[in-house]
Amino acid sequence: MGKLHFNGNDSKTIGVEIELALVDAQTFALANRSDELINRLPPEFAGQYKPELMQNCVEINTGVCETVAQVRQDLAGKTKVLESTAEALGMRLWWGSTHPFSHWRDQVITPTERYQNLVVLLEEMARRMATFGLHVHIGVDSGDKAVMICDRIMQHLPTLLALSCSSPYWEDRDTGLHSHRSKIMEGLPTAGLPTLMRNWSEYVWLVNHMIETGFINSIREIWWDVRPHHNFGTVEVRVCDMPGSMDDVCALSALIQCLVKQLSDEIDEGTYQFDCHPMMVQQNKWRAARYGIDAGLVNTYSYEVQPVVEVADSLATWLKPIAQELGCEDELAEISRVARGPSWAQRQRDLFELSGDKKEVVRVLTDQSRLA
Repeated sequence: MGKLHFNGNDSKTIGVEIELALVDAQTFALANRSDELINRLPPEFAGQYKPELMQNCVEINTGVCETVAQVRQDLAGKTKVLESTAEALGMRLWWGSTHPFSHWRDQVITPTERYQNLVVLLEEMARRMATFGLHVHIGVDSGDKAVMICDRIMQHLPTLLALSCSSPYWEDRDTGLHSHRSKIMEGLPTAGLPTLMRNWSEYVWLVNHMIETGFINSIREIWWDVRPHHNFGTVEVRVCDMPGSMDDVCALSALIQCLVKQLSDEIDEGTYQFDCHPMMVQQNKWRAARYGIDAGLVNTYSYEVQPVVEVADSLATWLKPIAQELGCEDELAEISRVARGPSWAQRQRDLFELSGDKKEVVRVLTDQSRLA
């Protein structure tokens, strides 16, 4: 693969990707019809919706935005088009990271060369990837800084996961976790928390090594919870479950944009690199996946165990000046609401407890998430 050029950004632009599952409007099971749906979208939207590994998912990407308000406007417009087209075909959109009762064995792989090669490489680890997430890109000015931010933001990843948890069910059973998706992702050989890298050169060496030794087919098969993206010139945060509403998508996007901007400014101003032990981050990530917003997260400086709501409120206060600068103060303030719940994982459980029917869980939440 050779040299990788990082296409740096001078401002902290933001781009967001949401993965929405397709469900049948009658059975509420996952529907493997992404090709049919994408082909029915208006021609002027060509290329703005992407198939994923499974045909039960469509990914919506924003353009390059300056503010979270622009992200909301972009996503809302595209989601409404997808909603109306899906409904005309007898489908609904599911905003969650796993489906409450459909089985991965029943899902169909998208028939592209890339995805077929991926299944050959990973076999069952790829076939069971019936999961859906939120990915947020923030512009960064250099590859070295992108790598440094990936390292420094790692201690905050468990908080982002806790705030977004929406995958308590797997194959028609309650896993006991709030984010089972995060555990499914960790089954991949290049997913989960990233390895320690000191600079862009070391990242390029690592990517080339993995490709040259046949460990991955391409750089697109690095699915770390946070990673540099050389083409876009961004830090891409991928740890989040798919939240159940546009409001929560925007709140989390604001928090991520502010965190990257804060860390970038600290690097420019010259700060000591605080070394957070990787096991501490791993421990906190497990707590977030297991308990969601009810988790106690270990403060990486004081070693105190703090409730997620306390951590979230502290972040919102710390980052408020940055949010004012970026024009996302209102969206960042929503993080305190998200932290107080109920989480999307808990809402699914509460609905099931009321109805005793996971189809009813899907029906109610697909009703509530509609934008049109």
